[in-house]
Amino acid sequence: MLAQFGLELIAGISLMWCLMPRAQVTAGFFRIQMLLVLGLSVLVALVMGWAESLPDLSVDTRFLSVVATIMAVCAFFGSVVWTLDRRTPGNLLVFGLFALSALALAHMPVGKPVWLSMLSSFVTAATLGGAVTGMLLGHWYLTAPTMSITPLKQLTWLFLAAVVARLVVSGISWHLYGAGLHGSLPWTWFALRWLAGILGPLVLCGMTLRILRYRNTQAATGVLFAAVILVFIGEMSATLLLGELQRPF
Repeated sequence: MLAQFGLELIAGISLMWCLMPRAQVTAGFFRIQMLLVLGLSVLVALVMGWAESLPDLSVDTRFLSVVATIMAVCAFFGSVVWTLDRRTPGNLLVFGLFALSALALAHMPVGKPVWLSMLSSFVTAATLGGAVTGMLLGHWYLTAPTMSITPLKQLTWLFLAAVVARLVVSGISWHLYGAGLHGSLPWTWFALRWLAGILGPLVLCGMTLRILRYRNTQAATGVLFAAVILVFIGEMSATLLLGELQRPF
């Protein structure tokens, strides 16, 4: 589960990189982001390497360990080229990291049905990536206060779209498998999944967009930081439900 969460975070962050207006963001932001992905990739590689010794594991740990290692190497070189402000190779590495992380995420073990679990995993990645990348970009305005506010607005809209997609996929799962929710503990996790992981971020996205009308990036960043916490709570609750019921919620 730790490796899957790490891969979802990498895939989501790199997806936001691909979709955001990178030309309007200073190179230093991507240098730091590449270092973040480097750390996450090393963590996934270590977990997969340790998992190779576990019996009856329904995942190709060696393949995932190799992909995570390649991602770590790409992220390292990405931090170098973005430090030198070489945007063409930097952009190539951005798209390469997304392709590698999506490939790895597609090979992770999922619940049933496979199509819904796979869709849920990628929507989770987009939600995590939108929250974390938006919050970190908001902090970057403290370093680059003259930078255009357009990238932060666009990231917030992308985050909102990801949360709406998360709501739709979770709603489908609730409709199909809600009858399997029995007992107070699963219902508590389910409530946290929806209240903290979906409805809360929807409200905070709206607040952020209203705040950005006044170009107050610091206040918007604070709201996005709260959204990151709520999204993490929601996704951890969903992970507990997946382990208990083998269904994505």
